[in-house]
Amino acid sequence: MNDFLTPGQLVTHPQQPEWGIGQVQSVINGKITVNFEEHGKVVINGAAVKLNVI
Repeated sequence: MNDFLTPGQLVTHPQQPEWGIGQVQSVINGKITVNFEEHGKVVINGAAVKLNVI
């Protein structure tokens, strides 16, 4: 679902809008590491969550 994401892109999490804007740090084997403004660094399963690109 999120195969097009690359490091540096800005995203939001559709189920966690309070986390604010996040910057993609890495995308490896479907695992997306994002550093969110209000929540910090999170590893997301790209098969389970479709991040919204800003």
